[in-house]
Amino acid sequence: MKLVWFRNDLRLADNPALRHACAGDEPVAALFIISPTQWRQHKMAPIRQRFMLAQVDELGRELAALGIQLHLLRVETFAEVPAALADLCREHGVTQLYANQAIEIDEQRRDHAVSAALAEQAVGCHWLNGCCVLPPGRVLTGSGEMFKVFTPFSRAWLKALDEEGFVIHRAPAPRGEPLPWQPLAERAWVDEALGELTPDPRWPVGEAEALRRLNIFLGQAVLDYGETRDFPAIAGTSVLSPYLVAGIISPRQCVAALQQRLGYRPQSKAQHGFVWLNELVWREFYRHLLVLIPTLSMNRPFKAETAALPWSWDPDAFAAWCEGRTGYPIVDAAMRCLNATGWMHNRLRMIVASFLTKDLHIHWRLGEDYFMSRLIDGDLAANNGGWQWAAGTGADAAPYFRVFNPTTQGQRFDPQGEFIRTWVTELADIPAAYVHQPHDWLRLKGRQDYPAPMVDHAVARVRAIEMFRSLEK
Repeated sequence: MKLVWFRNDLRLADNPALRHACAGDEPVAALFIISPTQWRQHKMAPIRQRFMLAQVDELGRELAALGIQLHLLRVETFAEVPAALADLCREHGVTQLYANQAIEIDEQRRDHAVSAALAEQAVGCHWLNGCCVLPPGRVLTGSGEMFKVFTPFSRAWLKALDEEGFVIHRAPAPRGEPLPWQPLAERAWVDEALGELTPDPRWPVGEAEALRRLNIFLGQAVLDYGETRDFPAIAGTSVLSPYLVAGIISPRQCVAALQQRLGYRPQSKAQHGFVWLNELVWREFYRHLLVLIPTLSMNRPFKAETAALPWSWDPDAFAAWCEGRTGYPIVDAAMRCLNATGWMHNRLRMIVASFLTKDLHIHWRLGEDYFMSRLIDGDLAANNGGWQWAAGTGADAAPYFRVFNPTTQGQRFDPQGEFIRTWVTELADIPAAYVHQPHDWLRLKGRQDYPAPMVDHAVARVRAIEMFRSLEK
């Protein structure tokens, strides 16, 4: 028997591990491993766990309809996985294991241990590329190293894609009579391990839902993406990130759908669709970096010298940022939105990350962990890459003297304060002219229901620059 181990690739279509396992007539079974303790150690947000498990339920039903049984195992930590998987393979006569490659260091170590354990009982392991359009290690500099800057990586990535192309594989055909499927909600041990499994209705699962969202975005918004993507009050982004992180849709499917929509693959900013394609390339960049520079999975900065920066760990200031009590409306609105919904617009992620690191001078690791603990699309590669970019410690980071001004960012990207008033209810009735700097207006009204700015941005900016300049001495 062949066994397909599903991880962050919870789909039937364009799934290399499933496709290879289903080649030939040998029986195929599937597996998903629930690791509650490990997930908590990795700060996986409860909303992301519920979303992922709702998709596992959907996947289990779809596989059962094809005659493929999805086994569920509860294995608390990665260290216990090799033995548990070896027992399962022995019990069911598995001769070949198929899985798509993991990119994080703990997951890679787990997979190496699985290969060693299964080799002892002559089970072959096949690790395939299901998480990237081009496999990590394919896009390198002329000297065979990973690119440290995004733009040349993007050019080389686009060139490699033109040379190699790619194929989108359909879901496998039925392999036997349909099988029964017991929903996760009826399995007491799953509920016991993870608590309430009711998914968030704002985030329906299923491959059909992911494709529906993609097609809606490609219908019109992709053509305006370069002009609208930075405005959180406008529905200008694809909002596909949770589906990409869970692997409900693949990045190859996204690129293929973009090409089909436009009739070409965009190559420059002058062409419609290029800005969104470039966002997919950013995703690839951070994933390739994580594989080729394992220390990024170990809480270490990309720029080693920045480990000496005198970051703050002030718990009270950090709590104010987490709870949206900074006195800067765009920052507070973004954080309250995150806490309420489990998602945040990308422009807002940059603004709040800059504020935490450059205005409060708090270590980026605290922000990175907090995002992971709240985001439905929490992904180590993108989250770490984004936080280190904002903090000035990462690959292709902005120069250290470029510090976001939270007030002008709000004025530029939420000019009428629509997003702010939605989430900062204290400011719901404030005129647009005062929404980004509301404190004088509130004082005139005799109100004290919104906090004063916790720092003076101009002073904090100078301090942030001095921190980085001190590294040069």
